[in-house]
Amino acid sequence: MKNPFEPVSSNRISNMNYKLIDHTADLGIEVYGTGLRELFENAGYAMFDVITDANRLKAVSETTLNITGEDWPDLMVNWLRELLYLWTGKRVLVKITDIFSISEYALSANVKYEPYVPERHLIKSELKAVTYHQIRVEKKDATWEAGIIFDV
Repeated sequence: MKNPFEPVSSNRISNMNYKLIDHTADLGIEVYGTGLRELFENAGYAMFDVITDANRLKAVSETTLNITGEDWPDLMVNWLRELLYLWTGKRVLVKITDIFSISEYALSANVKYEPYVPERHLIKSELKAVTYHQIRVEKKDATWEAGIIFDV
């Protein structure tokens, strides 16, 4: 059995896979990954791609985040809340999340970002919060999937 904590690819953006899901009065995403590391990285990328065009961002600065949770869904919510705080609290847009350590209900990541410049960055959606409503993180066959709802 493949270890879900193992890195899958060094080119995370081209392997990113997510879709928007319909949800009454909120916005949701469904994210996929071949392992937990890829799933959490893809969730971070997807959230910022909902906020702005993440492919147009530049990775000019970086910080390290250490996140814990009670289980995989709680870790996902805490991870995305911390990333969302970088936008809402510090006005920076995340380009790349590079998880260098993930174990049961804890992760550490280098986050690469750039400061928000209104003349350069188009904001597509303002997300207010990451919610626990219908949160799910689960293994399905050979992949991992997550469903996340945002308050908009």
